[in-house]
Amino acid sequence: MSDLLTSYEGILLKKLMSGDKSAFTIIFTKYYQSLVKFSFSFMHDADAAEEIVQEVFYRLWENREHIAVSSSLKSYLLKSVQNRSLDSLRHTDVTGRYASFVLAHPILSHNDTENYVLFSELEDKLSSAMDKMPVQFSEAFRLSRFEKLSYEEISTRLGVSVRTIEVRISRALDLLRRELKDYLIALFWMWLTFFD
Repeated sequence: MSDLLTSYEGILLKKLMSGDKSAFTIIFTKYYQSLVKFSFSFMHDADAAEEIVQEVFYRLWENREHIAVSSSLKSYLLKSVQNRSLDSLRHTDVTGRYASFVLAHPILSHNDTENYVLFSELEDKLSSAMDKMPVQFSEAFRLSRFEKLSYEEISTRLGVSVRTIEVRISRALDLLRRELKDYLIALFWMWLTFFD
């Protein structure tokens, strides 16, 4: 049975690598739901998990001619989803930390004009991004990152469940991640400068 599965996967891989769309559809249909569940175990956010798996499949198709599967296709996809999920969590954490920093330090006493301009631009972008998101998301985010309240304290203050607060902050971080993606280098620079 295992040999048959491996053989079947091998045929699918060869077809995929040659640009066969039907092979891609079969692979997508076969593994999509289980990969979303796997990503959700890291992300705890259904939308983020689906987005990650869709990106993994997109990259699978885009790089189909250079796929290097050493064990099984399923293992390859699981590893890809795991790596992308962990990358996303790291990026979200970085974005959240620097968004918190900008909110807590609206004016810097810094002599370096170039750094001040960079900081000011990032501050404007963050403010704009916060204005674009639903009030419930930005409010929960500010209470967590700016006022340093726990999820339980925010839950009590806003009169909603802790799970609702988790979802709101997660969505806020996801929106910030998208809005500030072009400022990742600046965020890392600020991390090194102000948190070292």
